[in-house]
Amino acid sequence: MSTFPTSSVQEARAALAARLRELRLDAGITGKELARLAGWSVAKSSRIENAVTAPADADIRVWCAACGAHDQADDLIAANRQADSMYLQWKRLQRTGMKQLAETSAKLYERTRHFRVYASHVVPGYLQTPGYATALMRTIAGFRGTPDDVADAVEVRMRRAHVIHEGDHRFATLVEENVLHHRVGDQDVMAGQLGNLLAAMSLPSMSLGIIPAAATREAIMWPLEQFTVFDDSRIHVELLAAKVTITVPSEVDMYLRAFARLTELAVYGADARALIVKAIDALSWPRP
Repeated sequence: MSTFPTSSVQEARAALAARLRELRLDAGITGKELARLAGWSVAKSSRIENAVTAPADADIRVWCAACGAHDQADDLIAANRQADSMYLQWKRLQRTGMKQLAETSAKLYERTRHFRVYASHVVPGYLQTPGYATALMRTIAGFRGTPDDVADAVEVRMRRAHVIHEGDHRFATLVEENVLHHRVGDQDVMAGQLGNLLAAMSLPSMSLGIIPAAATREAIMWPLEQFTVFDDSRIHVELLAAKVTITVPSEVDMYLRAFARLTELAVYGADARALIVKAIDALSWPRP
């Protein structure tokens, strides 16, 4: 697996082991004493503390109890569960094409009630038109060398998008202005996509804010990687090489705070529509 600069699986395991060791040291007990309190062998404590063996949820609770740190258990368990699933290469996720990945995420979209989405590169999937989604997926498939099932994957994505029209789902969507100007597909595809954004603004489920390119970011928030928050408990971060899943409460909170700050930069209503119309006008040129 390629190494992600801040959180590969091995780094996550090592970080968890280091946190467990710190708890033991803060409690003022030796590894031998912790093993006695936990009812384990000294070898097991050593393997966990040196990231040789991944602990079970129950092991973490016992470790925290032995160290008098019950309040740390939930965060550490979440970090432990995240380690194996946090970094999944797109090559692995899309090894059979894009359709299966889209179908898998459809269930998550169905059960999620509150979405918070920050789009810094492309229009969020649930707001994409068929033409835009097709052009984008063809580019991705060509770049990553994945099987070409684009037509089927687009069909699944369009079906998945029904959540913005049905049920009690709510969408807080932030889009960087430059996304409106990134050419995905030809002029007609982009015009249709931008028109779809205008139409989506009237949906009861949708709050759509545009962050102006000229917004003053000093002391507020810099542009980030594209991410989606599901019910304030799970986050998907989209990188070039992989999808990172975040569930550790403290890290989820960090993204929620970032989203709140980005919200301060966005414009809504008439001001947002004006930026979208401006992008549509920029598409106009004499056809050959």
